[in-house]
Amino acid sequence: MKQFVLCVMVLLSGTLMSQSLNQFDSDGNRHGKWKKNFEGTQVVRYEGEFSHGKEVGLFKFYKNIKGVPVLTATRQFNNTDDLAEVTFYASDKQVISEGLMRGKTYVGPWKYYHNKSKQLMTLEHYNNNGQLDGDKFIYYPNGQIAEQSFYKDGKLDGEALWYTEDGVLIKKYRYVMGELHGEAKFYDKAGVLVAEGIYRKDKKHGIWKYYEDGELKEEKDFTVKSKNPYKKKK
Repeated sequence: MKQFVLCVMVLLSGTLMSQSLNQFDSDGNRHGKWKKNFEGTQVVRYEGEFSHGKEVGLFKFYKNIKGVPVLTATRQFNNTDDLAEVTFYASDKQVISEGLMRGKTYVGPWKYYHNKSKQLMTLEHYNNNGQLDGDKFIYYPNGQIAEQSFYKDGKLDGEALWYTEDGVLIKKYRYVMGELHGEAKFYDKAGVLVAEGIYRKDKKHGIWKYYEDGELKEEKDFTVKSKNPYKKKK
């Protein structure tokens, strides 16, 4: 008799639980706890809670790997704005990247990590339109800066620097709204200058100088000479 009562209670509990999921309010908006499976399976695809159509609290998203749900992302919503704190995971639960999103748009600072490591690999910033905007840093696994640049409305703008894993500057460019424009310098791994010149609209311009062991060895002129419109064709 006790076993029969226990079975009935379990069945009722499961029925009540299923009835409390995936509900709508009187206006047809999703409301309460929601849980969806991959089509045709019992493998959960996402789970979270809505308040009259708005996501609230923590949402979890999964991959279907051989019939097993594996956490791939989380979104933490709040009641004050439409932003969510988002974290993406590898299959081994290691964090791949994290930052803020508005819908599918990246906003503010985003962090990316080296494979199977907690070491920061990339730090970049996005504006409200989802465009890269501000400083961007790329790091070696030892934490040393590998690249440093600046973006404006999704385009490289300003000085961009490259370093060796030991922190030696090896390359320096200047960009203007996505184009190489300005001084450029190149160094060897010891930090000795090997070449320098000017770019104009993505092309080498003027006199470029090339060095060996710190001494000038060659100069090349990349000045574009204008054609004489009055010169007769032969």
